[in-house]
Amino acid sequence: MRETQIIDRIRTLALETPHPPQLITGIGDDCAVFRPDAREDLVFTTDFTIEGRHFLKQTHTAFDVGYVALARSLSDLAAMGAAPVFCLVSLAVPPGLETRWLPRFYRGLLSMARASGMALAGGDLASADRIVADVMCCGRVPRGKALVRSGAKPGDSIYVTGSLGSSALGLATCRGAAWKRHLRPQPRLAPGLALRNIPATAAMDLSDGLSLDLQRLCRESGVAADLTGDLPLAKGATLEQALHGGEDYELLFTASAKVRDRLAGIPVTRIGTIRRGAAGQVTFRGTPLEPLAFDHFVRSSAAKRRGHSL
Repeated sequence: MRETQIIDRIRTLALETPHPPQLITGIGDDCAVFRPDAREDLVFTTDFTIEGRHFLKQTHTAFDVGYVALARSLSDLAAMGAAPVFCLVSLAVPPGLETRWLPRFYRGLLSMARASGMALAGGDLASADRIVADVMCCGRVPRGKALVRSGAKPGDSIYVTGSLGSSALGLATCRGAAWKRHLRPQPRLAPGLALRNIPATAAMDLSDGLSLDLQRLCRESGVAADLTGDLPLAKGATLEQALHGGEDYELLFTASAKVRDRLAGIPVTRIGTIRRGAAGQVTFRGTPLEPLAFDHFVRSSAAKRRGHSL
């Protein structure tokens, strides 16, 4: 069973329980949107970072793991056009790591927090057989301005920020600029804020790979997509890494108006068009594009260590 099918089941079960009227958006987007008052909305997201799935102690330092653990959730805030507020961190580590590894993890996480204006507000600690970090982030956005996956319309153009395939290249080679990019992803918070002003019709972050993430956006919007332009490949990356590699943490978005070639200093590339068709159907240069990017619950996934949030 695919991850999208499991999420659909969870969404159906969740609808059986009462939802407060202040919960504007729930399962299906990068973040849940909660409206506490008439001025602004709060958005919430959570992401796991798991030893053996997202990192290895042999290749990733404790600082690396802490930095990436927060960056993953911050990327979700960026996709919603939200400004960071605070985070909660639940961390489980095997016995023996609490003296040296654990403080270095928090140094890495707080390095990312300082760079993004995020406060660490609390969390939980536990002992386990392997390292598991769960980071919950809260962001704020003006009332009704949160970017969602469900607003793409036929005729909209499809865009991505930055370049694609760098993280997958880094994971494959463990060296050079691509490896540094894999260890130090940069959540596109400033471009995410700028997308509110275009405005983008739909948006999400590229965590699992373009082929799967674009399908998810199209499913939520009830549309199809044609990728017609050349993708902005990172230096040295292959087309396969750009389409399916994941963990680029760039922004994928749609817009009805023409978008400038840079947002908040980050390059932007038009890569295709939204069209009418079966929800989630994607073609690349006229050929159906199979979503080969990472899925936790499909054994044949192309990548080995990836993640996705409800």
